[in-house]
Amino acid sequence: MKIIIDAMGGDNAPQAPVHAAVLAVQEMDIEITLVGDVELLMAEVNKYGYKGRRITYARADDVISNHEEPAKAVRSKKNASVVVAANLLKNGDGDAMLSMGNTGALLAAGLLIVGRIKGVIRPAIATLLPSAKGPKMLIDAGANTNCKPENLVQFATMGDIYMKKVLKTDNPTVGIISNGEEEGKGDELTKETFPMLKASNVNFIGNIEGRDVMEGTADVMVCDGFVGNVILKTVEGMGHVVSQKVREIFEKNIFTKFAAVLAMKGIRSFKQSMDYREYGGAPLLGTKKPVIKGHGSSDAKAIVSAIYQAKKFVETDVIKSIEKNVTVMEDGIND
Repeated sequence: MKIIIDAMGGDNAPQAPVHAAVLAVQEMDIEITLVGDVELLMAEVNKYGYKGRRITYARADDVISNHEEPAKAVRSKKNASVVVAANLLKNGDGDAMLSMGNTGALLAAGLLIVGRIKGVIRPAIATLLPSAKGPKMLIDAGANTNCKPENLVQFATMGDIYMKKVLKTDNPTVGIISNGEEEGKGDELTKETFPMLKASNVNFIGNIEGRDVMEGTADVMVCDGFVGNVILKTVEGMGHVVSQKVREIFEKNIFTKFAAVLAMKGIRSFKQSMDYREYGGAPLLGTKKPVIKGHGSSDAKAIVSAIYQAKKFVETDVIKSIEKNVTVMEDGIND
């Protein structure tokens, strides 16, 4: 299996992607192609003393920044690292691709180059979030801001498949994010989608509220990309603030520092459960081949987790399951 990595994308590129690649090939039975400035990447790999043959390189002399218009940049910058990576994936020179760079550019490359699965109206970003009951999926987390009910039903179906295949969740529960639990609550999109999800093949439990996100009420939480991205950024910000406040409490004086020593095991366990790095990247569900979006500030640990996630994505044949089930689902919608 070969994973293609856009090694020039993200806040910590190319150091973090290269370090992660070296760690990953030592831990997993995979090959990795690093895409970017080949001389720079080879120099970084050499710092770790890696002499094996399971890391190869593909040249890309350009990068798409966060300030560029994604679709336009993907069309015009043919030698940008994310574009080269997407073309390698499309042409069969790898089994999955991963980028920590511009989210919009990765979405555009996934749509324009890798392509959509037949029957999928819009691919969606599926982010795993920490909760009181373990990792839960938020879909869509920012790819589509203007959605129709058919989009949300497809998101639910794809999320259901991913949770079953990759996270081994039996009969995952699916909820639609709304401003109240009762049927009939929500905006027009939510109200129109509710009966369609109720009639679908997923294990739909109805509306869920914002508080249910962290309580882990549903395994798959469905919404449009605008709502999803607001939730995602709120959870990230909350995690940062909680971590900072806990640190301040335990560093207040000698007594709290002593208490911190006694509670260290529990503190570490809590931090790990709330650490996005444990969950790797966010799959873009609905493309013809596996595409993973890593967090822009990912360090080597987070990228290794994302590589492992990409490996499981390929091994569990999620794409074929989506192809089969989305077709069946669309037939139901059109009846």
